[in-house]
Amino acid sequence: MAREKKRRTSGRRSPLAAAALIGIGLLLTGGVYAGASAAMAATTDTSPTASTLTVEDGKKLFQANCATCHGLDVQGTDNGPSLYGVGELSVHFQVSTGRMPLQAQSPQAPQKPVQFTEEQIEAMASYVQSIAPGPEYPDEEILDGQGDVSEGAELFRINCAMCHNVAGAGGALTEGKYAPSLHTTSALNIYAAMVTGPQNMPVFNDMNLTAEDKRDIISALIYMQDNESPGGYNLGSLGPVSEGLFIWIFGIGSLIAITVWITAKSN
Repeated sequence: MAREKKRRTSGRRSPLAAAALIGIGLLLTGGVYAGASAAMAATTDTSPTASTLTVEDGKKLFQANCATCHGLDVQGTDNGPSLYGVGELSVHFQVSTGRMPLQAQSPQAPQKPVQFTEEQIEAMASYVQSIAPGPEYPDEEILDGQGDVSEGAELFRINCAMCHNVAGAGGALTEGKYAPSLHTTSALNIYAAMVTGPQNMPVFNDMNLTAEDKRDIISALIYMQDNESPGGYNLGSLGPVSEGLFIWIFGIGSLIAITVWITAKSN
């Protein structure tokens, strides 16, 4: 009897063995589930397409985010202008640069982080275009950056440099307004600004600047964006103001320091 009891005692499983079996089972189950999920995801196309959001979706987005100022039917309110005639191009410019929705009334709507995806912006622009037609997206050729850079630079100096600076660095205007820098502006938004005239900017229709002229200006700005200043550090491309300040502080300051050092050395 004592031997039989001893054999039974020695045959018992350890509690750790049971826990190990449960853990192995959970790992195997999780691995099978993860593999099956990955296989299903690989066979399902979840990438967004241009048709994922409709004009109706754009209407809902507009009414939830823009109607407070612009009205439910884009007719405008006391807090914001009517959008009749602005078209999809103006909507894309204002929303894709973060200027809209406006956070607070100010002399000028500042650029800020964009709050919507490109797909959502396209949907809202399509909605506004459907009920209040206006300027449309241009042909891809106008935005390709393959125009005459030299001619575009000349046109930019004549028509735009008085506000945006000859290097496209922007500049101050009156009453707290300013012309923004164009160093990171996309080709589409450069075109949109010329056609729609946002805020303080005049409208350049085809009587002022032809489609080919606009293509040349866009090409010149893209060239400036892609090519750094050949003269080295550009000091913000603000011209004689920043250059004179640099010379005054560092140039004259260095001369004074050298003079003091020579005087102290001779004494």
